[in-house]
Amino acid sequence: MGKYFGTDGVRGIANQQLTPELAFKLGRFGGYVLTNKTEKPRILIGKDTRISGDMLESALIAGLLSIGAEVMRLGVITTPGVAYLTKAMSAEAGVMISASHNPVEDNGIKFFGSDGFKLSDEQELEIEDLIESNNKKSDAIGSDSLPRPIGGNLGQINDYYEGGQKYIQYLKQSVDNEFDGIHIALDGANGSTSSLATHLFADLEADISTIGVSPDGLNINAGVGSTHPEKLQAFVLEKEADIGLAFDGDGDRLIAVDEKGQIVDGDQIMYICAKHLNERGLLRHSTVVSTVMSNLGFYKAIEEQGIKSDKTAVGDRYVVEEMRKGGFNLGGEQSGHIVFLDYITTGDGMLSALQLINVMKHTGKKLSELAGEMEIFPQVLKNIKVIDKHEALVNPRIQETIQEVETEMGDEGRVLVRPSGTESLVRVMVEAPTIERCNEAVDRVVQTIEEVLGLK
Repeated sequence: MGKYFGTDGVRGIANQQLTPELAFKLGRFGGYVLTNKTEKPRILIGKDTRISGDMLESALIAGLLSIGAEVMRLGVITTPGVAYLTKAMSAEAGVMISASHNPVEDNGIKFFGSDGFKLSDEQELEIEDLIESNNKKSDAIGSDSLPRPIGGNLGQINDYYEGGQKYIQYLKQSVDNEFDGIHIALDGANGSTSSLATHLFADLEADISTIGVSPDGLNINAGVGSTHPEKLQAFVLEKEADIGLAFDGDGDRLIAVDEKGQIVDGDQIMYICAKHLNERGLLRHSTVVSTVMSNLGFYKAIEEQGIKSDKTAVGDRYVVEEMRKGGFNLGGEQSGHIVFLDYITTGDGMLSALQLINVMKHTGKKLSELAGEMEIFPQVLKNIKVIDKHEALVNPRIQETIQEVETEMGDEGRVLVRPSGTESLVRVMVEAPTIERCNEAVDRVVQTIEEVLGLK
């Protein structure tokens, strides 16, 4: 991660870390890096429902106009909607203003290239270098060497709010069933999907009951959405719905709820969709890409179906990178980022929901039946404060303890030890058939780490 860009764009508290001044620079320098070989480049901009979106959008647009870009403003739309439209409309770049599932005071800016994929590390570093070079000069305004067109060569803004409908029409083509007879309880997290998802599923003839679809600029993710599914669980039971769908603030992830009010997470959604695609000969290389945090039950279930797994580090960008490298078309995370690369270049909650309900229609099974085919192993996660978080991965004594525990569990459990990306912590996760075995195993590993590396 660089000074500005993290694992998913630039994030921070709006008007403090993520200021309009920084948004202007990201527009100017980011726009230049992505479009400097194009005259009058076209760049799409979308946002979620946060109150800070207008401020950051205005500053970002000013930076883009200053290099002569033609800006198409999409209004409130999902992150995958921006990714899709950027490629479909042959734009040079796309930008999404959102902090996803984070609280309202946060916001973020993420870029997409002309192919609809997120930027490479090299592109992000180039943008950061230009910003840092500009920051070192005494005159921050007008002191950079980038082009400054004048007169008719300046950029202009056009509103393209119908882009959301174009995106919805595209998503509908990904399924081969109407959803009549399906009652959906929908939670839009008071975010980007609030209006779009309602229209999408209504167009497919589903019966819909909604919560979290009344954004006011301040209530995004507030007790609703994929990070707070408990409200949707109760709502599904109250409305006697067939399925509940919980999206996050920018619509790139999905957590489902079955008709019994039980959560169906990203691992279970991946399993259901992978099995269905594989049975129809549509799962490329009979392989699913997942992160190391996917549940052991997921790996066992897909193995029983003759499906292979390809594991990556935690983060949807690593999943997408592996999918592109290996030519795979399905991957995702337990958190609900599911990537169907045949359709969209990033995680897409609404697309995932369509595919999941489509399986229900094809099989005639309830969601609880489909999800029940995969056993979820109990997980216990503990964090240990340490002096050197990276030493845990190479220390002989720690590795010996991990090996002993894994040998005792055999193929009925596993241990995952990894350093925190932001703190001086080591995270220890254990999966086993029972919570008692999880606790016993995790305590053994934690004790060794504390003895070797723990803070005195």
